[in-house]
Amino acid sequence: MALLRLALAACAALLLGGCTVITIGAVAVGAAVTAGSLAVDAGVGAVKLTGAAVGAAADVVLPSGDEDQ
Repeated sequence: MALLRLALAACAALLLGGCTVITIGAVAVGAAVTAGSLAVDAGVGAVKLTGAAVGAAADVVLPSGDEDQ
């Protein structure tokens, strides 16, 4: 009976170890996706700011054409 308990405990330890590896892998993938998403958001924000700055500079430099009216 003790041998059966030992075998069951060993199997449970092996199964739980596999779950731990899967869980750690899932957390790592989730962190990588989050980091990638943040990088994309930062890039989009930088492009928006650059576009706004270029638009504002163009408004200052180029005539608007409203002065004729």
